Amino acid sequence: MLVTLAHSDGMARIDPSKDGADAVEVLTVGAAPWGIGVHAPSNTAFVATAEGLAVVDLESFTRRALVPYMHPAPSISQGEYRPGGLGLAVSPDGSAVYVAVGLDTETTYLEVFDVQSNAFTGSVRVGWRPFDVVVDPKGTWVATINHDSFTVTVVDPVTLKATPHQIAPFGTEGGLASWEKIHYAAVEPAGTILLPVQGKVVVRFNPQTGTSTTIPSKANSHSHGTALAGHLLLTVGTGSFGNADGVPNLSVLDLSTGEERISPLDVPHETVTA
Repeated sequence: MLVTLAHSDGMARIDPSKDGADAVEVLTVGAAPWGIGVHAPSNTAFVATAEGLAVVDLESFTRRALVPYMHPAPSISQGEYRPGGLGLAVSPDGSAVYVAVGLDTETTYLEVFDVQSNAFTGSVRVGWRPFDVVVDPKGTWVATINHDSFTVTVVDPVTLKATPHQIAPFGTEGGLASWEKIHYAAVEPAGTILLPVQGKVVVRFNPQTGTSTTIPSKANSHSHGTALAGHLLLTVGTGSFGNADGVPNLSVLDLSTGEERISPLDVPHETVTA
């Protein structure tokens, strides 16, 4: 597994078959790393840091490059409010990397990195503070999950036309201070986007039509990371915030039946993988 160490300058490679310190290798990639993505055929990882996009050779576990953004951060710091790279996704064919780059809470761009030329080639303004970026399995769209503007911005990867869609199942009252916001997303094979909110509902959003429906959840925990494992949606909740008053937990929601298994966690977790 590959994870970013957001309060440091490193990413970790973790071998679940080993124990303790032997299971973890750490590589310096750049300040305050956040999103991470992999292009498996070339054995390359891409990491969104506050300083730029890190390009990592996974075979040698070395950083090949740290490429500055088109819109560089005005300062280098840590934490979820820091400027710089946040969400990241690799195109299905591995030719492009899409990075959400923030200058401040309200000013964020989706930047397009061309893998062959090793350079950023375009950008478009998107919503506020996108923790996550997801792509269509067929490559027809890329979307930013904009936490503080209660929106998903769908971007055409060819023209870079950006279309925002409000996703706010509990409304937008409270604005920046609201807890009832989207954080992360998972994409179904058909191209719909799943967005857990507060362990109360999962919004199923169609980025091509702009329509959405909801799936009930009983996790009752402030939803953060989510991942899809077949027909199972795994979501970690960080506990009691806003209209959620439960404990940190892991929800395993069967999308085919609506059945849900909930496992309490000792501490909050930011993301989950499957």
